[in-house]
Amino acid sequence: MRIIFAGTPEFAATNLQALLDNTSGQHQVIAVYTQPDRPAGRGRKLTASPVKQLALQHGIPVFQPQTLKTAEAQAELAALQADLMLVVAYGLLLPQVVLDTPRLGCINVHASLLPRWRGAAPIQRALLAGDKTTGVTLMQMDAGLDTGAMLYKTHCPITATDTSASLHDKLAHQGGEALLKLLPQLEQGLQPEIQNPDQATYAAKLSKEEARINWALAASELDRQVRGYNPWPVAWFMDGEEVIRIWGAQPLNIDHNAPPGTLLDLEKDGLIVACGEGCLKLTRLQLPGHRQMSATDLLNGHPERFTAYQQVFA
Repeated sequence: MRIIFAGTPEFAATNLQALLDNTSGQHQVIAVYTQPDRPAGRGRKLTASPVKQLALQHGIPVFQPQTLKTAEAQAELAALQADLMLVVAYGLLLPQVVLDTPRLGCINVHASLLPRWRGAAPIQRALLAGDKTTGVTLMQMDAGLDTGAMLYKTHCPITATDTSASLHDKLAHQGGEALLKLLPQLEQGLQPEIQNPDQATYAAKLSKEEARINWALAASELDRQVRGYNPWPVAWFMDGEEVIRIWGAQPLNIDHNAPPGTLLDLEKDGLIVACGEGCLKLTRLQLPGHRQMSATDLLNGHPERFTAYQQVFA
């Protein structure tokens, strides 16, 4: 089977690596499509995507069109005469003519249990919502946003310590394993499962502003926010005029009468902050102009910074 792989970030690269490590001569990745190189780092140097870097290491031709809507880009793709196009977090819209070009169409690897969490941030939204389970869905792509018929699913429990980063890595590996199981079945003719639109939810893009902590919420919900916004955009709050980011926290079932946001106690390994319900123990923080650090190191290095019972965070 001649396969085009379309993807851009690390999640997609993990899926591509699984294909390259395990596909036999029966399946061949003949080309990779990925987003154009973008400026990255402090020097804003043009940087190849993780998928492009991996493809070049394996000598796979790389295509980086700005769009797939032009006749030129569509003809270039058609000339590859692919049997299948695998799409994993590619980031470009695939017009209907592209969806129809490969003999077996286009299959997408989506990091949720569709139809729940269609859209751009399914991993984070599942964690923020308090879902107990997530997974990966492989679907036959159509013109809608993650609306295609479902071909294969995996399941992954969400633990009490999972962050978006750890869940990302688990699901990336599940996606690769799912692809390897699906490919041999495609030629046999699978019976896809149509999505129920009444069960659909939308996973909107994340923003920095939504990651601001509202101390009036329950500690359990704030704990999910800290984990859900890690590693981006990172939960944050205001201490006076300064933004402090929270990289690690622990909800505590502690009764109190203090206004939400009040710093109640300084323990060796964390700051205890009053919430609308319970308390949140801040265990890993980042001060402006500093790297993230444990609360222990922060309190040892900046003993004058925090004063219990006197500070109220916004």
